[in-house]
Amino acid sequence: MVIVVDTRFLLNNYEEGYAYLIYGNFRHIVSSNPDHDFIFVFDRPHNTNFLPGKNIKTVVVSPAASNPLLWKFWYDVRIPAVLKKYKADVFIGTNGICSLSTRIPQCLLLHNLSFLHSPFFGKKSNAAFYKRYTQKFLDKAQSIVVLSSYSKQVISQHYQVNLEKLIIMPFAVNENFHAITDEEKDEIKNKYTGGKEYFVNTGSIHPAENLVNLLKAFSIFKKRQASNWKLVLTGKPGTAYKEFTEGLKTYKYRNDVVLPGDLTDEEKSKVLGSAYALVYPSFEKHFAVAELEAMCSNIPVITSADSSMQELAKDAALYCKPEHHDDIAEKMMLMYKDENLRRRLIENGRLIAEQYDWKKSSEALWQGIMKAVS
Repeated sequence: MVIVVDTRFLLNNYEEGYAYLIYGNFRHIVSSNPDHDFIFVFDRPHNTNFLPGKNIKTVVVSPAASNPLLWKFWYDVRIPAVLKKYKADVFIGTNGICSLSTRIPQCLLLHNLSFLHSPFFGKKSNAAFYKRYTQKFLDKAQSIVVLSSYSKQVISQHYQVNLEKLIIMPFAVNENFHAITDEEKDEIKNKYTGGKEYFVNTGSIHPAENLVNLLKAFSIFKKRQASNWKLVLTGKPGTAYKEFTEGLKTYKYRNDVVLPGDLTDEEKSKVLGSAYALVYPSFEKHFAVAELEAMCSNIPVITSADSSMQELAKDAALYCKPEHHDDIAEKMMLMYKDENLRRRLIENGRLIAEQYDWKKSSEALWQGIMKAVS
């Protein structure tokens, strides 16, 4: 069987988030299915070490699909030509987009439904594209893979879709995230926070990650607890990064906010594992990898209510209303004051983390692929 996969969003950076979830799953799928051929399609030059294997071929298909107009051309004109050339049996649309002009069976991965919610922090043209075409993509796909029951419910509320098409793919995380020793924790604290305890946020520096409300919450925490604790933001620069760092210069507690810069996977995992707690009040409702990374690292979680985060973390987290900074602050102070609560959340998180692995995640994705071709 020839399986063509849309990998244009991976390029040279597939070390975190959804990109790593896709990379990790296909790493397992490719090695488990040596009799099948995999064609990974990029829209520009890519990392030449991307998933090396005898049953893998990478193809660059121009032009670079950098906006909705080019997306339409790339998926409806260029992709069908690739499918025909390589005699594909199935196409995997990993970025929420199908080709509407091919008869080849398709498995659609729909991971980001933020365009359905308010506030939306992406480009308006991108949201307009997905609002216009998602129903058509759902109709076209033979199978649809989502990341949570929450996402499945949202899709059924907004679209006409045969729910038998939908398959839930569990999360899995980079193996770097695990519990670390007390000696390693002390070393990390001395390196980044002068030996002080700290809260950590691992989301990118992007409006959707709700960092402004997090800073407001941290101000309340600092004022009421008179604490020398720090807030460490490990995320990579995103939209409005310059505006955020400029605003940080006038923030009252700016000396207690640490931006360690670009970290290796190993260093990032150590910074996370050394924190007192992850505080992740993101507006993104469908992607809970940061919470799972924290639970694998044996630290407790404060995260957003009414989202897929709650479905994953269950009783291993404190939940806040992300739009209310005072509620975020309340949960931070509760975590600070109640050591017994913190220990209970860590233990609950450890038990939950044990239920998620690459085997389960990749098997669900493979099920979606097989459902499409059958």
